[in-house]
Amino acid sequence: MTIVGNGSPQGVQITPRLPRRLTPGREPSDWIFHGLATTVGLSVLAVTGAIGLFLGYQSIPTLRHYGWHFFTQSNWLPELNQIGIAAVLVGTAEVALIAMFVSFPLALMFALFITDYAPPRIKSWLVSAVDLMAAVPSIIYGLWGFFLLQPHAIDVARWLSQYLGWLPIFHVDTDPNAAVWQQSSYTGSAFIAGLAVSMMAIPLACAVMRAVFDQAPLGEREAAMALGGTRFGVARTVVLPFAKGGIIGGTMLALGRALGETAAVLIIISPEYLIKARILEAGTQTISALIAANFGDATTSQLSALLTAGFVLFLITLTVNTCAAVVIRRSRSGASTDI
Repeated sequence: MTIVGNGSPQGVQITPRLPRRLTPGREPSDWIFHGLATTVGLSVLAVTGAIGLFLGYQSIPTLRHYGWHFFTQSNWLPELNQIGIAAVLVGTAEVALIAMFVSFPLALMFALFITDYAPPRIKSWLVSAVDLMAAVPSIIYGLWGFFLLQPHAIDVARWLSQYLGWLPIFHVDTDPNAAVWQQSSYTGSAFIAGLAVSMMAIPLACAVMRAVFDQAPLGEREAAMALGGTRFGVARTVVLPFAKGGIIGGTMLALGRALGETAAVLIIISPEYLIKARILEAGTQTISALIAANFGDATTSQLSALLTAGFVLFLITLTVNTCAAVVIRRSRSGASTDI
């Protein structure tokens, strides 16, 4: 504060001094980077919002014409004015869940092997191999699944149907003990398509998990080992709790890939518009494969219906990613690490 006198003993005035304002003092490069990052972030939001608005606007004619029957009708017969995505939604969920059921444990174990068990001389090679697998085009996985995976997968499907056919999801409407069993009943199923899609989901999930596992605090790792912990104990008590958010994020990223996969599913599956829980039986359909198969020769009304199906897939993917972001925010990596 400042004391100001006016010449008289009683004329002392105390004037408070305002706090000095601090400036961030950013360098020009910081301002440029901040502006570019903000612009890119807003551009991503703008593009995503524009896609959603476009698909939503194109869906209005279909929703006006069919109403809720578009979501409850299972047939896709445009020539008979019967269009619905109920069976397609079930097929999309089946393929994605099968892919995640197979890919999640494999990706988690492989990521742990790379970070905690692999010798240093081959660790870099394994990381490069995972990144290379993530960059392989989906049509290559589709061809691999159709020509190489499917002939062996139908034997697995037959075995599951023979011994676990009492479960509805493994039941196939054929005789698994017949002398000449019907191989065509097991081809082009959601099970085989899910296996092919899982091969694409594994490197994505593994790459994210491995990157987070590598960031686990070295001091806590060494402390756990010093207290007599084994490698598995360190992974269980230090690495996995630390990387909880990364595990969820990698899994959700792989689930988004599985939900929207098109080429591989289109090559493998036999299109069928029926709501069924029998994943081993031939015949299913997904939203992305439906759009790819019918987009080329669609009329105006059919194109609106396909875009409506794409809008539903867009909302599903957006909901999954939003839920994943909420879970990750509530479980930050390292928040629950305990030795």
